Amino acid sequence: MEYLVLMLVFGVLIGGGLFAARHSARQKERAEQAELENQLSVSKRAAEEDVTKFGEELQRLDSDVAGHALDEPMQQDYSRALDAYDDSKTSLDAVTRPDEIRHVTEILEDGRYAIACVKARLAGEPLPQKRPPCFFNPAHGPSSQNVEWAPAGGTAREVPACPADAERVLAGADPYIRTVQRGAQRVPYWEGGPAYAPWAQGYYSSWRGSDLLSGVLIGSLLFGGAGNIFGGIGAGMAGMGEGMGEMFEGVGEGFEGIGDGIGEMFGDLFD
Repeated sequence: MEYLVLMLVFGVLIGGGLFAARHSARQKERAEQAELENQLSVSKRAAEEDVTKFGEELQRLDSDVAGHALDEPMQQDYSRALDAYDDSKTSLDAVTRPDEIRHVTEILEDGRYAIACVKARLAGEPLPQKRPPCFFNPAHGPSSQNVEWAPAGGTAREVPACPADAERVLAGADPYIRTVQRGAQRVPYWEGGPAYAPWAQGYYSSWRGSDLLSGVLIGSLLFGGAGNIFGGIGAGMAGMGEGMGEMFEGVGEGFEGIGDGIGEMFGDLFD
């Protein structure tokens, strides 16, 4: 009878331990899924804003080219810009994971250069140099030069800027910085947290390591240092790993406690 009771107690303890471990794992999974859904929501919203703005730029470009005879190179650039708009909308509709947002902004980055080329051809000017997007707001289009700038409380660094922002910074004024939603407030996009990393990566990752960004963004607000949005991904994954480790450590401690309890029961039965 004692053995039967012991086996029943043992089964209840094991079952309880497995249930607790499974429940903890499910809670962790639900929390991670909620975080992914939040990241997808905020990053997709930022991309939607950019696609809308790009469409508005194309409408203004339509007015600019109206009445002008488009030669073949200009027609190619114009068609590339129109295709970029269609492709960005299609890519945005197909997004199911936060990391896929980068494909949308990659398309927009190329489309904005195509718009800049059309404008230059219309004005009879040389084609703009292919440069990274404006650091202050990648939706401003390709940068025209690097300027030295320091964020509030930060150190000065060279960043690529569009003509308008370059002029403002060189005159001592504040640039037009892209802000994103973080909680109840809007902050510069590089302070938005890891949810915005894929959105920014689509604009800038193809330039990482290039001469135009060497010593500019590498190790700066975007690509390195504590608190930046790209570094936030690694920190988030590390935190996730630590959480999983703590969960399994807790399960192990639970089974250790079960073993101690069973040992004490055997001791009580045979004392």
